[in-house]
Amino acid sequence: MSATLALGGWLAALGVGAAARAVLARRMELVARACHELRGPLTAARLAVQAAARRPGVPRGPLEAIDLELRRAGRALADLGAARAGRRTADRPETFELGALLAEVARGRRPRAWARGRRLVCEPPRGRALVRGDRTRLARACENLVDNALQHGRGTVVLRARTGSHTARIEVLDDGPGLPAPVAALVARARAGEGEHGRGLAIAAETAARHGGRLAAAPAERGARLVLELPLAPRGA
Repeated sequence: MSATLALGGWLAALGVGAAARAVLARRMELVARACHELRGPLTAARLAVQAAARRPGVPRGPLEAIDLELRRAGRALADLGAARAGRRTADRPETFELGALLAEVARGRRPRAWARGRRLVCEPPRGRALVRGDRTRLARACENLVDNALQHGRGTVVLRARTGSHTARIEVLDDGPGLPAPVAALVARARAGEGEHGRGLAIAAETAARHGGRLAAAPAERGARLVLELPLAPRGA
């Protein structure tokens, strides 16, 4: 059964009128068509970037950053398609090095920082820190925290990681006015659809929770200090 037919059945059971069901079905079909039309250009763009990266003398760093963003756009598009059935695509767990993830996030977000006249500093963890989870989703959670600092904070943004015996702490700091409300309140407002603010924090909080971690705020001398806590990968994972 298609997602559109399934939704129609639920709406009928809830007593929603035929006209309203037709409007919603039409909107879902438009979403499906948009997803279908976007997959081709994204795939073509990735292939072009990968072909350019194989040419001698071409700087790989910028092309790798573009390819990364295109790959994540494709994942977001897949989630949008799955949302028609009231779900998201399944997480894809793997074990990866946390320092490499932070470097990847910083490389992708520095152009945005430069455009705002800001600096983004990356401080990787000391030593090797392994985390197990969906790398793309966890990277996106970190990007949301950096984006929040670039949009609402001031001064230099610091993206850093610290590790304990069982957990890793990814911290994002800025020199701005600080958070306007506790993290839990901002996340709750976003989940309730109350305005645009806090949506990135809500996504980061949900991603952390699915990975056995949490999103919180920590005391800072000035500005905001958001902390994404994650369990370290078990030995041999």
